[in-house]
Amino acid sequence: MTTLSSGFARARRWLRDHPLAFDATLAFCTLVAMICSSFTDPGDGHGPPAFGARTPELFSVLLMTLTAAALVLRRRRPMQVLAVTAALAAVEYVLMDPPAPVVMSTVIALYTVASRTDRPTTWRVGLLTMGGLTAAAMVFGSTPWYSQENFGVFAWTGLASAAGDAVRSRRAFVDAIRERAERAERTREEEARRRVAEERLRIARDLHDVVAHHIALVNVQAGVAAHVMDKRPDQAKEALAHVRDASRSALNELRVTVGLLRQQGDPEAPTEPAPGLAVLGELVTTFRNAGLPVEVACADRDRLPAAVDLAAYRVIQEALTNVRKHAGAGARAEVSVVRVGATAEVTVLDIGRGSAGRRPGTGPAGGTGPAGGPGDGDGQAGGGHGLVGMRERVTALGGALTAGPRYGGGFRVHAILPVEARTGEPDRPGTAGGTGLRR
Repeated sequence: MTTLSSGFARARRWLRDHPLAFDATLAFCTLVAMICSSFTDPGDGHGPPAFGARTPELFSVLLMTLTAAALVLRRRRPMQVLAVTAALAAVEYVLMDPPAPVVMSTVIALYTVASRTDRPTTWRVGLLTMGGLTAAAMVFGSTPWYSQENFGVFAWTGLASAAGDAVRSRRAFVDAIRERAERAERTREEEARRRVAEERLRIARDLHDVVAHHIALVNVQAGVAAHVMDKRPDQAKEALAHVRDASRSALNELRVTVGLLRQQGDPEAPTEPAPGLAVLGELVTTFRNAGLPVEVACADRDRLPAAVDLAAYRVIQEALTNVRKHAGAGARAEVSVVRVGATAEVTVLDIGRGSAGRRPGTGPAGGTGPAGGPGDGDGQAGGGHGLVGMRERVTALGGALTAGPRYGGGFRVHAILPVEARTGEPDRPGTAGGTGLRR
């Protein structure tokens, strides 16, 4: 049974791949059926049909052969094939008595037209064919007009129209489902690519913030240690201890960030919580140990949403890192986090004379303020990615960021973050536009 079913399946696939061969086979089977039916006498309706009671005329055989041959082209020329078969069937009804079943070919041709055209065309052509052939059978046949053979012509042609229309509707439905599935698959792939790109950007921001902050502290403390190594070894040891603490913190935060990239089956990622304003004191302490006086005014630090809390922390971290790197000797910073209605305002101010070797008025991020202002987290070679990263973080939540020189010297970074973060929204032009924010 399995071998037989597989053989039928192979034959079906072959015929589906070779439609002309299928149509030729169908035409041959139709011709055999018409010829066999032409030898059958239906009788008077009171007894079974008698096979071999009559013999078809040569002209009828010719018409049956022509209509069967026309079916070979039914897919390529459906309307023309229907016209030919219907005309030959009508000729058979007019000239021959009793007529041979030439109308079988017309039924198949009408089904083909109905399955390949729209519904209005199907019913117009179907009604014309049904009415024409039924009228020819009633008018020119020797049987009464109400005989079952005449109504059989009407029924078979109507059935062919309805079946073809149903097949066409089903094909359209299946094609629509397939097209929707393909579109949904493409949409899923595009959404996956978009999310991957957003995740990569977020991880890049985190890596930049972590590395820039800790490497800046390590650089400062290492310089202090080298400067006082010979004269004040105790202070050098303290600076090296700060270097060790800063490097350990950098490694821990990098491990947390990179752990997000692990796949299923990899070792379990670290479970430390993401940094936020709750650990702002520890962040400020690292800067104070590096020689930067920082004053903090922070309210409601534990009541912000997680995304807003992290963004505020990163903005403060990046701004203080830039102050320490670029504000020069004697600089100090002020940090404030204030809840104002439905927003949280983060402000970082620095007062400094700028790093040596930089002209006033050419800040590292392209601003017009003093060089001591927060530029990019990587100095001149960084290309301004520090401010760009802060702006992207804030605008991703639907907030606004401004950065620029202060009146009287120094630099100011001000971020407005909505308490209800709208993560995932596209950046809106102008929401973070401020002095010093140049790409």
